[in-house]
Amino acid sequence: MPEKKQIPQQGESPLKYFYRQLTRTPAPVKNVNLEGRTAIVTGSNTGVGLEASRQLLELGLSKLILAVRNEEKGKNTVANLVSDLKLKDDVVEVWNLDLSIYNSVVAFAEHAKSLPTLDIVILNAGMWSPTRAFNKQTGHEETIQVNYLSTALLAILLLPVAKAKRASQPNPTRITFTSSEAAGFTKFAEKDEVPLFAALDRKDAKVDPVDRMFIAKLLQQFFITELANRVPTSIAVINSASPGSVYDTEFNRESEQGVLVKKVLKMMGNSASVGARMITDAAVNHGEETHGQFLSFQEVVGKAPIIYTAEGKKTSQQLWKETLTELAFANVESIIDDVSYPLRSN
Repeated sequence: MPEKKQIPQQGESPLKYFYRQLTRTPAPVKNVNLEGRTAIVTGSNTGVGLEASRQLLELGLSKLILAVRNEEKGKNTVANLVSDLKLKDDVVEVWNLDLSIYNSVVAFAEHAKSLPTLDIVILNAGMWSPTRAFNKQTGHEETIQVNYLSTALLAILLLPVAKAKRASQPNPTRITFTSSEAAGFTKFAEKDEVPLFAALDRKDAKVDPVDRMFIAKLLQQFFITELANRVPTSIAVINSASPGSVYDTEFNRESEQGVLVKKVLKMMGNSASVGARMITDAAVNHGEETHGQFLSFQEVVGKAPIIYTAEGKKTSQQLWKETLTELAFANVESIIDDVSYPLRSN
């Protein structure tokens, strides 16, 4: 039996990340047959989400759900995919999903129960703004709301669907989050605050919008670690992956610095199509060894360094507690208990 590879208990430094970005190119995903499989991809109108969707279809995927906020744009995306890939009209569907509204997330998960199987879920949708904005429904900062809280809610609400569909599909559901090495770049000044969300929501705080995005990605890595510790791989394999630096994405479309950022990314980044290979790879290749783990350039690497420390474990437990409280309206704790096995260590 081959020796199990030891996962480094630290993330990459910015310098090491940029070196990998400049010297490595992810391979196209091949030799995978997705005939008969069903996938959901959020944030799939443009960029990495769209290209990951295209790659799944090229691998023979039988049913794709484009989960998008703008259904009209989604329909245009469907038309282009059907035309480009010569697909049957019923292969790709557009479902509405607005991650700024909890009710939209709940309705989407309820709709997912109608699917024949739930083989692949790629949670790619996200947002970033150069100015702070607060969610009208919850009061949380929008970057944290969309990129962390609502995405976490959707992942949890899809677990009962994964459990119910398990007997109808050959493998457990794969749930892949689009993550980033930048989760390890933030100092996360609020990490010791209790309650944590209240600290992040302080309206008088001076915050760096870029660092806020890094924090959202770090919260996501904490969450994935905790969730994977509770959900057995017989129901779902939960992992995350980075697409690396991508130059042709609309992710920073609200930024006045978008032109400058894109010039830098053009020099060192990959196209969305190339970056999406890493997301597709995490969703269809590998096995339960990636459960709760983070992949970069198609291999498991360390998560943010803080996650492996005693301080980080304390923050992780506090975040988990507050997340369950925030999402209690959707009975998330009962859902997790229903699919859980006894808690194991990180």
